[in-house]
Formats: sequence, C-alpha cells, structure tokens
Amino acid sequence: MQGRLLGKRFHAGHFLAGAWEETHCCNYLLATDLEMATPDGYASTNWERGYGDYVMKPDLATLRPVSWLEGTVMVLCDVLDHHTHQEISHSPRAVLKKQIRRLEAMGYDAMMATELEFFLFEKSYDEIRKDKFRDLEPISGYNEDYHILQTTKEEHVMRPIRNHLWNAGIPIENSKGEAEAGQEELNIKYAAALDTADYHTIAKHAIKEIAWQQGHAATFLPKWHHDRAGSSSHVHQSLWKNGKSLFFDEADALGMSTLMKHYMAGLLKYAPDYIYFLAPYINSYKRFSKGSFAPTRTIWSVDNRAAGFRLCGDGTKAVRVECRIGGSDLNPYLAMAAQLAAGIKGIEEEILLDPPTSGNAYDGNTGMIPQTLRDARETLNGSEMLRAAMGDDVIDHYTRTALWEIEEFDRIVTDYEVARGFERA
Repeated sequence: MQGRLLGKRFHAGHFLAGAWEETHCCNYLLATDLEMATPDGYASTNWERGYGDYVMKPDLATLRPVSWLEGTVMVLCDVLDHHTHQEISHSPRAVLKKQIRRLEAMGYDAMMATELEFFLFEKSYDEIRKDKFRDLEPISGYNEDYHILQTTKEEHVMRPIRNHLWNAGIPIENSKGEAEAGQEELNIKYAAALDTADYHTIAKHAIKEIAWQQGHAATFLPKWHHDRAGSSSHVHQSLWKNGKSLFFDEADALGMSTLMKHYMAGLLKYAPDYIYFLAPYINSYKRFSKGSFAPTRTIWSVDNRAAGFRLCGDGTKAVRVECRIGGSDLNPYLAMAAQLAAGIKGIEEEILLDPPTSGNAYDGNTGMIPQTLRDARETLNGSEMLRAAMGDDVIDHYTRTALWEIEEFDRIVTDYEVARGFERA
C-alpha cells in the first residue's frame, strides 16, 4: 500500500519451469504499515481469518532487466484471491485498473506522467540509521535548482539512475537539481496510466538501490526538515483517443476542450475527497506551506506553480492539467486512480469549470487543502464519489490505514515535545 516493491527472488531456472505462471504471498502484505506491523481493523485480513495467502500473478508485459543488479530481471505481479483468482480490490494496481476500465468504456485513454523529487544525502542508510537520523547532511551545500556545476558532482549517482532505468525500458527524459540543497528531480516521459504508475514505482525503487550502491541515501520523505523545501510528485494528465489528445480545442482561448473543462472541474470539486491518496502520512501535511512552491489551495491557474492545479501547455496540443498537491511519498497507483475517478465524475456531471485564479495563489481562504491527515481521512471516509467509484471495501481499507498512522503518531512522545517542555512546562 505504501507504493514500495515487495516480493520474492527466484532462481531463473525455477521461474522458467513454472513460477512465471504464479506464486504466493501472505495476505498481510496489503495490510501492514511501513514497519511491517499488522494492525487490526481490516476486513480483508486479520488474526480471526488466520492470515492466509494471495496469489501473485506475474504480468509478463512488465518483465524487464534491471541492469544495476547483476544477472537480474524484474516482473511486476497482480494480486489475486487464492480461491477465485479475482483481483484483490484494494490492491493498488487493481484500484487503478478499475478506473482505467471505466474510462475505456467511455471511449477514453488516460495519458499521465509523474515527477519524482527526492533528496540525496552524504551518508548511507545504515550510517544515518545508526546516527538515529540526526545531523543529516545533504549531498550538496546549497540550492541546486537547475544547477549544472553542483549536479555534475552528483553524476556518480544520477547518471547510473538515468542509464539503468533507460536500460529497463523506462523512457527517462532527464534529471535536474531541484530547489534545495541535495534535492533532485527525475522526469519520465508521459505514457498510458498503468505504465506510468509502473514506471514511477520501479524508478523510486531503483533510485534507493543505486544511491545505496554508491554509498549514499535517498529519501522520498516529503518534508525531512522544517527549514528545508519539501519534495513533491506532480501528476500530469490528459485524455486521448486514437492517439490524439481530447483536451485540445484550437478554438478555445486557452486551447481547452469542453471535455477537459469538465474533467478539471471534477478534479477541483472532489479534491478534498482524495487528498489522502496524495498525502498519506502525518509528515505529508508539513509540506503545504505558503511561499514554498507547495500549494495550499485546491484552485487552478494558468502556468502558476503555487496553485494546486496548473494548466500547462495552454494554447497547444500539449495542453494538460498538472496536479501539484501530491507529495513524494504518494503511491502512484492510488493517487492516479483517485484523480481519474474525480475527472470521470466531472465529465458525467458536466461540471462547469470556474475561471482560473490569477495573482498570488497563496492569497485567499477558499479551497484550502486539508491541513492534517486526520482531516483528510474524514473527507475520504465520507466521500460518496470515491465509494461509488472504488467500492466501500476499498475506502474502508484505506481509511483504516490512515487511522493507524494517526494512532501510531499520537502515542509517540517526540523530541520536540521533550525539548520544549522538559524544563519550562
């Protein structure tokens, strides 16, 4: 559920002999937290039901070499019920595939792209963990946004990332320094929605492994320090048919078709419902701060990086909407599925799109992004739109996941509390 890869390592001979058809895993893998703890409260898997098996069904279309590991290929799996062989509804890949099927029934194809932002650090994961995650030092000493000299110093990490992912069949466009010391961005060419989610997930995994191989740590924590910029994962999206974008209308002043306007109106109207899928942890909400290039409002504007939704490529065939709300910790399958569901609803309801916001997008108090995970969980739990689009079982599953994160955080005494109140309280 966290958007990270879990699975098994097979001997090639055994895989070829039969494991390419299926293997099994414990069904707790879709009901654990980041620590692999097994919280209660899930209907799909629990102690009462004994934690049985799921089937892992390789999607052989995703088979690819991973050249950063010797003699290794990777294949992604769909997760199926052991008895019925039906997809597990709350499996992230299944959640996205359901929305893709809904669009296909309407005659549309979703084309999407995600941006990956992350930080590189001087030390390795093991060194940082042994130091109790204190005194973290990024790989560079200054803001390296578009900076060629500083990023040259990081090419021993970034060049292998680009080249190995290209070798794995992922259409890498470029990498660049981002707007903070040690912050990087990796861009991958747009593709069909499911491919994009696969690319994102594999790339995130590869970045961590390759950074580790080079003696460094990479983090996708959205806000690792209160004085540092946060890391996002912007999602670009448009609907196509027969290889052409349906979002473009040359007769419109901004190049936006009526279909695009309805889709965007759905994104905006239902944004509070799906914010959880863009910001799934307590830390996620530390990123939403004024003047940080992270949005604070679910508004749209024309090429304004402070708005929650940005119109890109206005007046051209590349016109598209970029959602800038998501953090680097999102699960791309869930984040993309939720946005597609909202866009579909906008089309079905023919929602009218309000005019774009102009000026400072941080000004005003309308369309505010939920400020805490607790707030986002409540809007998710009460979302009739997402319950209809994804199913009650899926929404109940992920609201339980959100509640567990809140419960775990609420019981912890933080360093901040001790330092602030130890003597003076």
